Amino acid sequence: MSLRSKFIPVPRMLALALAIGGLTACMAGPDYVRPELQTHADYVAQSTLENRATTLPAPALDSWWAGFDDPVLTRIIQRALAENLDLAASMARVDQARAAAREAGAELAPQGSLDASVLKQRQSLKSPLGELGSAHPGYTRSQTLENIGVGASWELDLAGGLHRGAEAARAEADAAEANRDGVRVSVAAEAADAYFQVRGAQERIRLAQQQIDTEAQLLELVKVRLAGGLATSRELAQAQALVLQAQATLPPLRITLAQQLNRLDVLMGATPGTYASELRDSPQTFSVPAIGTHGGPDMLLRRRPDVIAAERRLAASNARIGVAVAEYYPKVSIGGLLGFESLQSGSLFSSAAFQPQAVLGLHWRLFDFGRIDAEVAQAKGVNAEALAQYRQSMLRATEDVEDAITALAELEVQHRDLTQEVAAHEQARGAAQDAYKGGAVSLIEVLDEDRQLLAARDELARVHADDARAAVATFRALGGGWPGAVDTPTPAAEGTVAAR
Repeated sequence: MSLRSKFIPVPRMLALALAIGGLTACMAGPDYVRPELQTHADYVAQSTLENRATTLPAPALDSWWAGFDDPVLTRIIQRALAENLDLAASMARVDQARAAAREAGAELAPQGSLDASVLKQRQSLKSPLGELGSAHPGYTRSQTLENIGVGASWELDLAGGLHRGAEAARAEADAAEANRDGVRVSVAAEAADAYFQVRGAQERIRLAQQQIDTEAQLLELVKVRLAGGLATSRELAQAQALVLQAQATLPPLRITLAQQLNRLDVLMGATPGTYASELRDSPQTFSVPAIGTHGGPDMLLRRRPDVIAAERRLAASNARIGVAVAEYYPKVSIGGLLGFESLQSGSLFSSAAFQPQAVLGLHWRLFDFGRIDAEVAQAKGVNAEALAQYRQSMLRATEDVEDAITALAELEVQHRDLTQEVAAHEQARGAAQDAYKGGAVSLIEVLDEDRQLLAARDELARVHADDARAAVATFRALGGGWPGAVDTPTPAAEGTVAAR
């Protein structure tokens, strides 16, 4: 038998491999079908949201900040979305996930390589080859070995393990993109929240300073009356204490203002203190717009990035089951090499130096099914965990919306009540001061009205800012702040390959 007859010709080897590959008609593991989640048609607090009295219409969810009709807020959020470093990091993670998906997809294609080398050596006469070669005439110790070859290999994805791996990588890339969108939603909402806290602190500082000026005028009045014998030193001390009490409210408000300004700068990717002057010199006007919830809780499946990411991770874990199940089946690969090798310089590309190779490989974990069983069980466990997390993400998303709507509605009721309370205290305070000047009431009544008026004004300014913050939280809970998602394809199940 000749040496040539011991090898299968390359064309026949390729045909055999393709025939083996054609025997499998489906991939290992279950085909993914997105699970149905039971939701209500509307939110429980839907009616309270619809009954809000607003002057501004509901904005589009992807740019909800424009609905507040505040150019400064719009500029801040646009800057944050362009410069925020957490968002930049999330974009980099998306690039990584996309690259991993491309790498997994490339595993399905044939792999090729080009290798070449030139080896120069002086053979030792004491080595086994040297001792054998030196006994022959014409032996030279100095040798040059040249070789070059083009090789290719291809693993036939008989059980679909590589396809399932690529499917999982694509789903993980989708999850990374959803996480990036979630960071975008958070950055916009955090910037708006910090902005309204800044506005609230500024307004409360302004009111406190106004109250200090009013109390200082009252203090001067008491001094005049004391000089005329119409007041007592006790009344003077009480008036001084009220001025100091109003002044004592300023430091905590200034701390809050500085902290929120620094927070805004970091959200905009800037060193703290960069943009503080812009907010200090700009007007403080904003209104809370209407908020639409068209689509009800079902909309959260398409708008909430965290829900979308959880669903994509579920799809990836489902595909990983197929990767594990595919290990029960043999792996077949084919390879070939067209190369030249020569010990004589100048004769590398000759017919005598031509050295082709062809390989048909088979790898089967035939006696390792116990480990494969464990790998499949682990993959199924990860899938069950991902399913629970997907369902939980939807529950939490709905909870966020319900809580935000309730907070917004109740804060607006509180805002209306406080507005009326402040008006009543202003009227009572003016009447008390007039009565004090006429000697009809004591100073203590005027001071008491001042304390109540300061507290009511401060609370009103705080609630006004919190009202806007609650609207921001509602937009955030609804998944506002990015263009939105298209429904993920959910191929119908075409059956599964048995585990063993």
